[in-house]
Amino acid sequence: MNKNEGVAFDPGFSQYVYAFEETLGYLYNDINRYKNFSQKKMKFMQYYKKILEMFYNNIGFYTGCLMWAAHIKSLPEQTILNNPYLGKEYIENIEIESVNFLRSFINSFPKDMKYYLAKDFLFDESYEKLINAYEQFLIINKGFTISEKNSDIKLPDGLKIDSGDYKEKIENAISKKDLSLLKDNINIVIQ
Repeated sequence: MNKNEGVAFDPGFSQYVYAFEETLGYLYNDINRYKNFSQKKMKFMQYYKKILEMFYNNIGFYTGCLMWAAHIKSLPEQTILNNPYLGKEYIENIEIESVNFLRSFINSFPKDMKYYLAKDFLFDESYEKLINAYEQFLIINKGFTISEKNSDIKLPDGLKIDSGDYKEKIENAISKKDLSLLKDNINIVIQ
């Protein structure tokens, strides 16, 4: 095998992933700096669509990661190129911190919608299924600290192996600079 042969760890996601937790903290701090409820409500109204956009982007990222893993797992054995986690220390609670944050966001955001906008709001049930699968994915792969080859990647229970179009769907989302497009594939990817 030629040294340059291999499969990319990241098909191009990293440049489109938002720092959801940090940005959300900033937005909520801005909302909470007001003492008057009507001012808080106005700020929330300004931000809630951006908050949802960031959330859906992260859900799309999680979906895309699982799709990419299923895709590269279906290929002949190759070295994973540019894995930034290879050989690093694995600390499970740190690895799943962002997953737990998204899980708590799913529970808290509908309450905020009710509180600030008096609107009922529910997230699609498939997001919880995705978050659980992604968490399992991180854990069984030890944060990719030992993933040198695509054959080293382990897939979570219920994840469907690439039937031939995962890469195309990923490339489409990346070309449109919109990872949230991948969230529409959750039920295709996870049984």
